[in-house]
Amino acid sequence: MAANTSQEYDSVIAVCKSLFIKKTKDYGTAWRILRPSSITDQIFIKAQRIRTLEEKKVSKVGEDITSEYIGIVNYCVIANMQLALSPEDPYELDVEKVEALFDTEVNHTKELMFAKNHDYGEAWREMRISSLTDLILMKILRVKQIEDNQGETLVSEGIQANYQDMLNYSVFALIKMGLK
Repeated sequence: MAANTSQEYDSVIAVCKSLFIKKTKDYGTAWRILRPSSITDQIFIKAQRIRTLEEKKVSKVGEDITSEYIGIVNYCVIANMQLALSPEDPYELDVEKVEALFDTEVNHTKELMFAKNHDYGEAWREMRISSLTDLILMKILRVKQIEDNQGETLVSEGIQANYQDMLNYSVFALIKMGLK
């Protein structure tokens, strides 16, 4: 089971990374200008759109649920890269550095997924995709609250862990939807 999950995870990430690197070549690293709260809002917009599409089943702008989940994966990677980079780092990063940062963040997130899968027994495989969407929306609201509290928590995991969970939920949804 774990080997299959690892292969499926890597396959989904390869699709997300390919798009991310192509956009980096087109746009550079303009995302470096985004504040954490703006990244959270971008993820919220994508997750809310997925929920709307799940409920209404009609899209008036061509992009489908799959592309929105890919967007959430990539914005979560951006969020964690921004947390790893310092304000002194340049806005414009070369593609090789971005690729290395992308891989580092995804590897940390995949390790977290395997630790949680061990404890939860891959329960996500029995979940509805709509439940994964709702979990992402819940995590976004948690992140917004932590951001409003200037990053302070009393007993809860921090912002980075929430972004990692959202990334993993999105990968699970994409696996369940058959993205290869």
